[in-house]
Amino acid sequence: MAEAAAFVAGALPIPVEWVFKSSFLKDNRTSAGAWSGPGPEEGLRVLEEIGREFGVRTLTDIHLPEHASLAAGTVDVLQVPAFLCRQTSLLSAAGAASSSVNIKKGQFMDPSNMRGSVAKVRAAGPRSEVWLTERGAFFGYGDLVVDFRSLRVMAGLADRVILDVTHSLQKPGAAGGRSGGDRSFAPFLARAGAAWGVDGLFIEAHPDPSSALSDSDTMLDFPMLAEVVSGAFRHWEGVDGRA
Repeated sequence: MAEAAAFVAGALPIPVEWVFKSSFLKDNRTSAGAWSGPGPEEGLRVLEEIGREFGVRTLTDIHLPEHASLAAGTVDVLQVPAFLCRQTSLLSAAGAASSSVNIKKGQFMDPSNMRGSVAKVRAAGPRSEVWLTERGAFFGYGDLVVDFRSLRVMAGLADRVILDVTHSLQKPGAAGGRSGGDRSFAPFLARAGAAWGVDGLFIEAHPDPSSALSDSDTMLDFPMLAEVVSGAFRHWEGVDGRA
């Protein structure tokens, strides 16, 4: 995966930063029997190896306050998952442990209310850079939509605003014991976010999405990843110098 991401980024006409994200623990699962990750020891070992070999920043989720100091010794950015975006102890631990924290906006949250989450991180880590990531809002019981107004609102609250392209295309719980979704909208959503001027795109990819152990309906294969990134880049050029 890291090799594919490096290739896609390297094919762009100017240098861009890419950050490698993977989870040592997938704790928010639709089914109790769903795969939940390799665990901290193996997961963090792999992330450390990727960061060293490719010279990139790495990012992982944390779910418990004690995960913050554990992961911060290995990865560069700690991520607070969407369903935990109001958890004071978790946000405080992330801010105290890391110089960069990404908070996923809850699917149930008014974007303006993310102000409190950002404040919790900054109170614990005054020098921490805080990112906010839009990943869709609940639309009825089984769908998500992106309200692009939220990007503008959150831009006034955080250091960076990220659009999570693939999670925003999920249909939570729609595939029985797992989430469904429709990856075909990814190129259009990515281009829209780039044209708005987001600071980054969050995209999940897999060499064979049909066999992915998580989010298989919205994962992109490598050719589609390249298509989505290159298409978004063309819309990014010239937007507030964010390319």
